[in-house]
Amino acid sequence: MPRFIANLSMLFTELPFLERFAAARQAGFRTVEVQFPYDHAAADIRHALVDAGVSLHLINLPAGDWAGGDRGIAADPARVEEFRDGVAQALAYAGELGVRHLNCLAGLGGTVGKDAQWQTLVANVRHAAAALRALDATLLVEPINRRDVPGFVLGTSAEALRLLEEAGEPNLALQYDVYHMQRSEGELAATIGANLGRIGHIQIADTPGRHQPGTGEINFRFLLNELDRLGYGGHVSLEYIPLPDTLGSLAWIAEHGFRL
Repeated sequence: MPRFIANLSMLFTELPFLERFAAARQAGFRTVEVQFPYDHAAADIRHALVDAGVSLHLINLPAGDWAGGDRGIAADPARVEEFRDGVAQALAYAGELGVRHLNCLAGLGGTVGKDAQWQTLVANVRHAAAALRALDATLLVEPINRRDVPGFVLGTSAEALRLLEEAGEPNLALQYDVYHMQRSEGELAATIGANLGRIGHIQIADTPGRHQPGTGEINFRFLLNELDRLGYGGHVSLEYIPLPDTLGSLAWIAEHGFRL
């Protein structure tokens, strides 16, 4: 049975951020993740976690000016110092909040050449992975589909796996987002099966629309059962735009034969 967790940057957004932890627990989740917690003091988030009785599995490294269009800065040669400051900030949050999985977004290509982007990305990933070893934490790298985010440096699972190989750190893994990879390349079950040993985390949403399973073209009943058959032991994050609202969207879990 998949171990579902709630992405509180996408779910329970009907509520203020610090109230989402208790709402997730009331809905049946024991574990959650957050994309970017940095607008809130780590101590406030820790209190919300403890009060709700949930654990925080994953956060993203700071990704630049998200509202201004940044989608990560790890591949930008002009922002290496900013990236490394972000790693330090993320490490402080992870230490206080008990997080042991942190996700790195490569970002957009920008105006520099692809070779410079790639070498910067490899060096920054090595730096972040080495820093995370202080917490015995895993650094995840996530490819994003270029249909939704044109110019994203890592657009396919193969590109992300190449990065893991070149960076060569032992605490690196692939964050496999089913929505993005269906948009990028398809072959979901085959790709997961071939690379299961490198996958550290899975996120799901249906396509088109990025809503909950059952609203689009992906056969989640098959795919999630296939994860069990393959022996995937990690979490499966619900990182989707809920329809009509968060609690209403969760009906798909029982309808597909699963439970929280």
